[in-house]
Amino acid sequence: MRYVRLGSTGVKVSRICLGCMSYGTTEWRPWVLTEDAARPFIRRALEQGINFFDTADVYSSGVSEEILGRAIRDFAKRDQVIIASKVHSAMGDGPNDRGLSRKHILAGVEASLRRLGTDHIDLYQIHRFDPETPIEETAEALDILVRSGKVRYIGASSMFAWQFMKALAIQARDGLARFQTMQNHYNLAYREEEREMMPLCVDQGIGVIPWSPLARGRLAGSRSTGTPRSTTDEYQNRLYNKQEVLDAPVIARCAEVARERGVPPSQIALAWLLSKPGVVAPIVGATKTHHLDDAIAASELTLAPEEIGRLEELYQPHPIAGHSYGGTT
Repeated sequence: MRYVRLGSTGVKVSRICLGCMSYGTTEWRPWVLTEDAARPFIRRALEQGINFFDTADVYSSGVSEEILGRAIRDFAKRDQVIIASKVHSAMGDGPNDRGLSRKHILAGVEASLRRLGTDHIDLYQIHRFDPETPIEETAEALDILVRSGKVRYIGASSMFAWQFMKALAIQARDGLARFQTMQNHYNLAYREEEREMMPLCVDQGIGVIPWSPLARGRLAGSRSTGTPRSTTDEYQNRLYNKQEVLDAPVIARCAEVARERGVPPSQIALAWLLSKPGVVAPIVGATKTHHLDDAIAASELTLAPEEIGRLEELYQPHPIAGHSYGGTT
């Protein structure tokens, strides 16, 4: 496993991040793996050199954090692992149980620390932009967490580039802890981030950790209709179902290059993503053993410029997707 710096920080993370959204309770989503089924994936990831794990308070209403925390305590040394979690989404029915107010952020981090069973979170991310809270309030609350030692670094997730740049400017102006990462919607079939967000992150030294790197399995050729995931993941359907005509040529080209290489399409899609400037580690979900194996193999796969050109040439512009949170990213 190769390791790279997380943005402009000095910490090193594996080139693959294991996403833990799929680990929790079926009461949240029917396709989620329960703890007994999830633990072997976390253990295998650690054994293969993956040291970077991403979860969120909203995943299975906190159960994902609990499962990850127990697995890390059982299978690894805490100081050898980079744990990332997120705050923003509704964690209760009250009007202040969501968003990026100082109140919700400070309460959210304490709850996440308890569930994870740790005294600090390595990367604490805002799960989406909150237009109802002043950016200054959010930035100050996150700075409090860094200065207290409860959080080592802070990151952001899908938003418009102007919103992210405004936040970075406020942090610089006020001497506050700076966002070091951007977790955005970016893959071979959805490249709208290349217009503004990706150049901004490269320019500012922000590490990019894309979510949905395989377009919810479509780029892997493994997303079939009629499965619990395809029928109950409403957010997935909003992201991709209306774009099938635009995506089909790109998906087919990915499969074509994969056949020529003699590898699964998922390895080609992930290798393409890892070739992009600014990308640190795609966040890969794993519910089958080969998901992890393919992701690790992709981190060692180098595509030729001609292959990259062929993969990219069929792309067509898409409507913006992923900036509003749907509960499953």
